[in-house]
Amino acid sequence: MPETPLRVGVIGLGAISRFYLAALESTPSLRLAAVCDRHPEALSPLRDRVPCYLDHREMLAGGGLDAAVVSAPNHMHAPLCRDVLAAGLPVCVEKPLAILPADGDALRAEARLRGVTLFTAFHRRYNLAVRALADRLPQGVPVAEVRVRYLERIEDHIGRDAWYLDPARSGGGCVADNGPNAFDLARMLLGELSVAEAHIARDREAVDRRAAIGLRSEGGATASVELDWSYPGELKDVRVRLADGSTDSADMLGGFPGFKSSLWHEYRGVLGDFASRLRAPRPRDDDGGPAALALVDAAYRSECRARPGGEPVAGGNAHDTEGGGR
Repeated sequence: MPETPLRVGVIGLGAISRFYLAALESTPSLRLAAVCDRHPEALSPLRDRVPCYLDHREMLAGGGLDAAVVSAPNHMHAPLCRDVLAAGLPVCVEKPLAILPADGDALRAEARLRGVTLFTAFHRRYNLAVRALADRLPQGVPVAEVRVRYLERIEDHIGRDAWYLDPARSGGGCVADNGPNAFDLARMLLGELSVAEAHIARDREAVDRRAAIGLRSEGGATASVELDWSYPGELKDVRVRLADGSTDSADMLGGFPGFKSSLWHEYRGVLGDFASRLRAPRPRDDDGGPAALALVDAAYRSECRARPGGEPVAGGNAHDTEGGGR
């Protein structure tokens, strides 16, 4: 007898939400049960399909949900996830988990206390080329070096979501927003990482547009992450060098020529994994969100230490000072 689909509410209907909505339609174990957005016009296309809310608290209080997806601006991830967890519901949150590491750690502690799933959507984990690369790496040959490139022109990707270019809402620039996906891929191949160096270029509004970040694993392997928000086009790939000198790579956009077309299957992977974790919870299953946040924070702090006098960037990102965003 087939299992009853789990009822999912989606909070936030910006540029990425369409991939979640499509993935919910194609994931038999999940069903879209409600949506929420502050803007009535964003709800209009869905009013004939599911209950629509302007306030996520009303949606949660209304009951009828088994889980929630948070796909709102970055600065809202922590408070929204906190409310979902307080309602006793599992939550899948678009990366980054939060803006500040302390908020990510607090969410992880809250999820563990309540015994519910906290799941950050690192969609590139589920990219077909990345999965194939990971599967064909030979057993017993250590990975010595990883390079992740994540290059795009951000204005081509955000639609009407101008908050991406506001450090107070996005948490920074390319390091805060694209960094978590790139760092997560490096962690997937090398294990736990620390930041060795960070070189970050900012525009006149102090938004980081390009970055080159060096990482080191606990076993001494290295990784480099290259980020660019001003690249003419789009290039996203992973290159691996093994201890025996051999190399292999994965083009995340290979086979998906349409704009953002790789995201359709990646978000199906995200929600498929989320559903499997809800059906069969894993004891002490650690979400990778806090680890990615720690690397983002360490990259910004490394940049700060490298500047004359260690001065923070005026009007910069939320990681420039201990107190948080501007």
